[in-house]
Amino acid sequence: MADMTGPNLSELSSRARDIFRLVVEGYIANGQPVGSKTLAGHGGINLSPASIRSVLQELQDAGLLAAPHTSAGRMPTEVGLRLFVDGIMQVAEPSAAERLQIERGLALGGTIEQALAAASSALSELSAGAGVVMVPHREVRLAQISFVPLAPRRALVVLVGEDGGIENRVIELAEPVLPQALEQAANYLTARLVGRTLAEAATGIASEIAGGRSALDTASADLVRRGLAVWSSDAAQRPVLVVRGQANLLDDAAVHDIERVRHLLEELESVEAIARVLDAAREAQATRIFIGSENRLLSLSGSAVIAAPWRDGEGRVVGVVGVIGPTRLNYARVVPMVDFTAQSLSKLIGQDGFSRT
Repeated sequence: MADMTGPNLSELSSRARDIFRLVVEGYIANGQPVGSKTLAGHGGINLSPASIRSVLQELQDAGLLAAPHTSAGRMPTEVGLRLFVDGIMQVAEPSAAERLQIERGLALGGTIEQALAAASSALSELSAGAGVVMVPHREVRLAQISFVPLAPRRALVVLVGEDGGIENRVIELAEPVLPQALEQAANYLTARLVGRTLAEAATGIASEIAGGRSALDTASADLVRRGLAVWSSDAAQRPVLVVRGQANLLDDAAVHDIERVRHLLEELESVEAIARVLDAAREAQATRIFIGSENRLLSLSGSAVIAAPWRDGEGRVVGVVGVIGPTRLNYARVVPMVDFTAQSLSKLIGQDGFSRT
């Protein structure tokens, strides 16, 4: 993480704080640096352009503002944005129309993936950024496992969850196996997996087999190993993110910052990279904000991520929802929308509002 140390808000004079706030809000509103003439025309600033320029220089010297070469105006640095977000920004509740748009998409029902896509689309439309939702880890607690023969060297593994969900996977076998071996492997796994997740039981099962303590014959032991392996591999290969609204990142302001946008779009193509950013918000109690080089993966694009965890009916974190975009995201507006979406997803999954297909 980059060093984001800057002055405390208490170190700024009242007029410096007011001018700093107006610069940040102006930059967030239109993506352009804010000049002294614009600030002088603001009704709440009773200073001459010369005095305002002096304050702007002080804020620049403090590392809170920067002056692009192509403009006489100022824009906030990442340090300045962090100070604004933590100390000045006034967060408002989402409007009734915004809440309705988010809830309408989630209320359509369907699979969990469809609900996540709806949440991501709503956030992208409302935020002018890209909506991103981390697909939850499907840590189902198991009730039963069985093996069904398909061919001499192929079998179907059937998992039945405590929630009634059923999932199937086909495994390839090294040698033909008898029905007795399939039954023995199924009974062995069911006895050790019932009421637990695969992740909770897999290590102990592998250790028991490796140590010769399983009382399984060679064929049944191979079935167990292959059954666990195919589920572990499948979980690792599942899509991690649902992303919507990349086109929002190519707005008018992006024309002047095309290299940054190119890096951002590349990051969005790298599922693992963005997933690592979102994963940093999994343990947060509330919405997290990552600005530019505060996170190594966002440093090249100079982007920002606003993310919040969402939970299942037992309060366990199962995923993260958020918005990614330029650092001039409207934080005051987007933060409560992300928080509301996370709460809505938690409520929906807690009510078992998803189908099993």
